[in-house]
Amino acid sequence: MALLLSGGGGAVTVAVVGAGAVGCTLAVALVEAGVDVVLCARSPLDAVTLTDDDHGTRTHRIPVATDPAEARPVDHVVLATKIHQTGSVWPWLHALTGPDTVIVAAQNGVDHADRVPDALQNRVAPALVYVNAERTGPGEVRARRTERELVLADDPAGRTAAELFSPTWLRVEMVPDLRSAAWRKLLTNVAANPITALTTRRVEVLREPAVAELALAALRETAAVGRAEGADLPDDAAEDTLRWLQDLPAGSTSSMLQDRLAGRPLEADGLTGAVVRLAGRHGIDVPASRMLLALTAAVGPG
Repeated sequence: MALLLSGGGGAVTVAVVGAGAVGCTLAVALVEAGVDVVLCARSPLDAVTLTDDDHGTRTHRIPVATDPAEARPVDHVVLATKIHQTGSVWPWLHALTGPDTVIVAAQNGVDHADRVPDALQNRVAPALVYVNAERTGPGEVRARRTERELVLADDPAGRTAAELFSPTWLRVEMVPDLRSAAWRKLLTNVAANPITALTTRRVEVLREPAVAELALAALRETAAVGRAEGADLPDDAAEDTLRWLQDLPAGSTSSMLQDRLAGRPLEADGLTGAVVRLAGRHGIDVPASRMLLALTAAVGPG
């Protein structure tokens, strides 16, 4: 289906690129706020069903586009793929982005703008998503609400993204220092994601003493690298992150565990791999991170 640019005074149009757990969650939140949304996916979906503790289960028939050649510019693009999938959706980004389009990069990591085509990098509003979203089937998502849910930069692009998401039921927070916020978010990923994927267990595994010790080592290494990169991280950032992870609701999962169970490629290079590469730039030894990266890289498909 063709995606049309909204005319002056018309409804805001949003294209969500990526129909995984995060993309479907954000799409439903926007639809329920009255926004005109199209999902851009590899294959059609009959509907999107979202379940959370606050609103129960509901199903929405959200239009789905599968061919970027038929796309037209929209007001906002929400980029919700995994880091390693970003290059494959560049055709969507080129087709959907007009002169005033903002790209809300709802992805993990700390280098959101660097992943999109050079000509579009000044359009990117990084978005840090904390909602624990689990894909339970095609177009089906279980979302576990968290105290922080969507963090955006307090800058022009971030304020535009906040204006889009503020009417939704998502808790939107704006911060003046997104670099530091992105590294804090990375802390929640670099231990929980690889450890849950390697053990094929949910976040409760981080409560076991020996596992917690490994997680804490990786978190301390990541915090050291983040500080070297200019992030303002408190001395107890690693310990505080581990406590937050251990206090997550029972059954909470990670995107990397979901990918491993589904036989999909893992996002390890974009998370732990980024820590290891940046550690090399600053001459910081990160043995726990290198071990986790080597083990997740050795996980074969299927």
